[in-house]
Amino acid sequence: MNEKLFRTQFNQIEITEKQALMESLAARYAMTFLGLQPFDRWGQNCTTGIFKKDGREFVFVPGDTVTLGWERFAIGLSQDSREELDYLFQEWEMEQDPEEMIRESMAPVRQAAIGPMLVGRELEELCWEPVTMADPRLIAHPDWLKQFREFAWSDLDSFTMHQSTRIERTEKGFQIWIYKRTDYDALLAGLEKQGLSLPTADEWSYLCGGGCRTLFPWGDGMDYSMHLHWFEDMEEDGDRPYDMEEPNFFGLSIAYDPYMREVVKSEQFTTCGGDGGRSICGGLGIFLGFLPCSPHCKPEVQEDKELNGDYDFYRPIIRVDMDG
Repeated sequence: MNEKLFRTQFNQIEITEKQALMESLAARYAMTFLGLQPFDRWGQNCTTGIFKKDGREFVFVPGDTVTLGWERFAIGLSQDSREELDYLFQEWEMEQDPEEMIRESMAPVRQAAIGPMLVGRELEELCWEPVTMADPRLIAHPDWLKQFREFAWSDLDSFTMHQSTRIERTEKGFQIWIYKRTDYDALLAGLEKQGLSLPTADEWSYLCGGGCRTLFPWGDGMDYSMHLHWFEDMEEDGDRPYDMEEPNFFGLSIAYDPYMREVVKSEQFTTCGGDGGRSICGGLGIFLGFLPCSPHCKPEVQEDKELNGDYDFYRPIIRVDMDG
């Protein structure tokens, strides 16, 4: 087993040796090695390899043995978050302690041995298949074509017919997608054919939190200085990027939007990293709205197998063969 693929040793080896190690992984998995890049965020850091394959960017994430799950504040709830929760609890006339309520949403504390992985840097969309205007499925729907013509003359940037079709204005013209229903088993089988997989809930928790013992990777409360999805002031922030969407200490864009559920590998359809926006829609505010993005939040087992292209997303990974 190559110990250098695990975090403590990986972070200590010389750059030239790290470069050679990454080049050997690129050759083994038929990837293009783009180079080494340092990532430093929220008190954790890693200089690691960036790769490209089939139009996707992957990053090498070293393995580690970490504690996952949550049962109490490591530092203590931040003052701002305490005030937000106190206000909500008064509104709801709840006498429960906020820490107790948060604990109910969190997975139990456990030790997990996480192997090294090549991980898709970005979340990918499900169910929406890009097509051209000549696709026979479009022609078979004159009502869709009528809507597209109306869209073309409008000043809108995009138009979606729920779980049917979608069109977006691009620099080169228009891009069209058709909604293609699919289920959890089909997603896993399709990825397996490509030599890919999904992270398990434990692997996902590590990719998101890196083994942090705080509620979020940055601490025990919400950081209200961040530019957040659904709570931004557009006039004030303009094109400022969403802080949680920026690459983390492993170089991953992960758990930044509570509306986006990330599909993980399990015995049945399970998601992490979001609740489809239920908490935000329910008016629970910033802290509880983003709580499903905590690396320690309980994975959510879904009732059926059909994936929802509006809320479900996936991240392809390759588990590095330690004997290779």
